[in-house]
Amino acid sequence: MERTYSSDIKTGKTVKIAGWVHEKRDFGKLVFLIVRDMKGLAQVTAKGGETEDKIVEMIKKDIGKEFVVEIEGVVEKNDRAPGGMEIKPKKVSVISEADSPLPLESSGKVLSDLDTRLDNRFLDIRRPEVRAVFTVQNRIIKSFRKTLEDMEFVEITPPGVIAASSEGGAELFPVPYYNKEAFLAQSPQIYKQMAVMGGMEKVTMITPVWRAEKSNTVRHLSEARQMDIEMGFATDIEAMEVLDKVVFDMFTDVNKNCVEQLKLLETEFKIPKLPLKRLTYTEVLKKLEKKGMKIKWGEDLSTPAEKKICEMVGWEEPFYITEWPTDIRAFYSMPNEKNPKICRSFDLMFRGVELLSGAQRIHIPELLIKKLKAKGMDPDNFKFYIDTFRYGAPPHAGWSIGLERMTMLLTDKENIREACLFPRDPKRLTP
Repeated sequence: MERTYSSDIKTGKTVKIAGWVHEKRDFGKLVFLIVRDMKGLAQVTAKGGETEDKIVEMIKKDIGKEFVVEIEGVVEKNDRAPGGMEIKPKKVSVISEADSPLPLESSGKVLSDLDTRLDNRFLDIRRPEVRAVFTVQNRIIKSFRKTLEDMEFVEITPPGVIAASSEGGAELFPVPYYNKEAFLAQSPQIYKQMAVMGGMEKVTMITPVWRAEKSNTVRHLSEARQMDIEMGFATDIEAMEVLDKVVFDMFTDVNKNCVEQLKLLETEFKIPKLPLKRLTYTEVLKKLEKKGMKIKWGEDLSTPAEKKICEMVGWEEPFYITEWPTDIRAFYSMPNEKNPKICRSFDLMFRGVELLSGAQRIHIPELLIKKLKAKGMDPDNFKFYIDTFRYGAPPHAGWSIGLERMTMLLTDKENIREACLFPRDPKRLTP
C-alpha cells in the first residue's frame, strides 16, 4: 500500500497514512484521532465546517479504537501533537473494524497483569512501550551479527532435534522421530564445536533452544534464543576478548540507535569500559563472606549471591567470574592444567543476573570420556561427538548469550517473558 509513515510526515505536504486508531477524542464539532503505525503516532484533527462536517460525523459514528483506517490530508504544524504536526483530513476510509469491548487496553492507560497481556499478545504488542522492547531486541541482534561478521565469523544453523543431551542432565523435551528417541536441542554446543573441528574455525549463530525445567522464575523460559560463538585455536581468555568487543558494541549500538525507545521505557545504561573486569570464583566467595554470605567452595552461586556480588562490584558494570570449580560446570569445560579442580570457564554478570556462560572446551577424546563418566553420562551416546576430536583437534573456546535475557536487562524489565515475543514456560503453550 502506498502510504507515508507517521515518522515521515512533513508540514505543508499532502499525505496518505494508514494504521490503527490508538485513541479517539470527541469534543463535539472537534474530533481527534491518534493513528498508530510501526513508526509511531500521528494526530488527525477534524473540525466541523462546510468541508469537514461529514468527516467529523463519520469519525464520531463509524470509527472506534483499534479500527484500521486510511486517511488522506494536509499536514499542519501543531506543537501539542505527536511530532509537532497534525493532519487535516480530506478523506477518511475504514479498512477493517475492531470488535468491542477490546480484551486488552492497547493504549496502556488501563494497566493489565502480565498473564492477561500475554493471553492477548497481539494487542499487547500494539502498545508503543512493548514494541520498544522488541526494537531494542532487533538492534541487539543486528549489532551481534555485524560485530562478528567484521571479525570474520561464519554464521551457521545448527539442528533443533538431537539424539542425546548436549550438556548433561534430564531437562529435555522428547519428540517422536520416526522409530527413534529424539529430543529438542537444549544447546547448539556439540554442533558448533563440530563445525570448528571441520575447519570453519570461527562460527556464530542465533538459534532457539529448549529446556524442560519446571521453573517459573522471572529469569527462565522453556524456549529461548541463544547468540553463540565458537572459535578454534583459542583459549577462554581469547573468547572473553571477543566477548568484550561484542558487549561493548551492543551496548553502544542500542544506546545510539534506540534513544526514543529507551526514553519511552524510562531506562538507561552505561557504556562499559574495556577490558571488562574479571574476578575468580574464589575471589567472589571471599568478597561475599566479608558481607556475611558464606558459600562453601564448590557450590554454585545462588540468586541472592549473584545480586550481592553485582552490587559490590557495580550494578551497572558487566564483569566476569572466572576459574569455576570443574565439578559444577559442563562436562566439556577444559580443566586447568595446574589445578584440575578448577576449569577454564567463565560467566558474565550484569545487573544482578548471570548474562551468559562460556569456556575453553576439552579437545582430547580420552579426557572427554573421563568427564562424561564422572557426570554419570554414557560415552556411547556421544560417540559421534567424541570421534570429532580424533582426527586433528585444536584448542577451542566459545560462549552463549541469552537473547531474551540480554533484552530484559537492557530494557530494565523484571520478567524475561516481557522480552520474548511469544513466551513458552511450564504453564504457557499459547498463543
